[in-house]
Amino acid sequence: MVLAASLSNIDFDFIDAVHGEQVLDKVLPPGVGRAIGEPNLGSWRGHLNAIIEVVKRNLTSALILEDDADWDVRIKEQLWDLARSSRALIQPLASDPSKYADATYPIPESSSALPKHDIKFDALPKTVPPKDSVYGDGWDVLWLGHCGMRFPVDGMARAEWIPKGRVIRSQDLSVPEPHNFYSVSSVLDLKDGYGNHTRAVSHAADGICSLGYAVTQAGARRLLHSLGLSPMTGAFDIMLKQFCDGTKGEGPHNCLTVRPGLFQHHLPAGSKAYESDITSHGTDNRDKASSQNLRWSVKLNYKALLAGETDFVDQFPDTAV
Repeated sequence: MVLAASLSNIDFDFIDAVHGEQVLDKVLPPGVGRAIGEPNLGSWRGHLNAIIEVVKRNLTSALILEDDADWDVRIKEQLWDLARSSRALIQPLASDPSKYADATYPIPESSSALPKHDIKFDALPKTVPPKDSVYGDGWDVLWLGHCGMRFPVDGMARAEWIPKGRVIRSQDLSVPEPHNFYSVSSVLDLKDGYGNHTRAVSHAADGICSLGYAVTQAGARRLLHSLGLSPMTGAFDIMLKQFCDGTKGEGPHNCLTVRPGLFQHHLPAGSKAYESDITSHGTDNRDKASSQNLRWSVKLNYKALLAGETDFVDQFPDTAV
């Protein structure tokens, strides 16, 4: 992680991992408790410790990553594109600050309300400049690394709370072709609904895996209350999903996401037993390292980056026509 971050000009601090056995029963909030398993309990405590640091230091915003994360060589460009897209969804229109490009923001008129059309990345509307964050004002969580996500639609639990707008970027060449797109979600609305090299920014819905996410100070405080003090209803990522979906018995929270995610699991060569402390992946060997959904993976391009080269290994080259 240190080398990957250094080669990407990213500075970060480590938060020590926690073994579930170290978490005392008396500090657990009410709810399922140890039934989620010791590995999940340790993960929950580790994430909570990171969120506590954000609150203690009174940070305006922070990015939290799990230690098996990988990202594309072009991460800075991708984050800038994300900022432009998220502002289009949550900032008032410059032409009329009483309105938004997403007509369903901040709360849809009904669960079935849908914007008339997608917001095209190549024709983003002019919006009021944000006061607090380049990504816009008023967001709680940017869920940037996940195993699967879907667009919020009618029929989902608490769908009436989640804005339905989406920014669509076509021909983002850092996105693999759909047949190489990995997701554990049973709903493949991005893969099936759009063409090659499409990246989408929308409000988060039905997410899984907490590989990487950014929080604002207000969002961190809300997460600390919801996931640290309110009843425990599952593993950390399940409660993060409930926090964003509004299904944890609380009001709506302002969570946005990007698909494919900008941060992905890195699967190193060697024994699969080392891939996760939470889920068993067996003891077979992986002959070749890989990182899901990343074309120019930082961790698979160490040699090129260290040598100052720009001819990068592409995990998912386009299919020859």
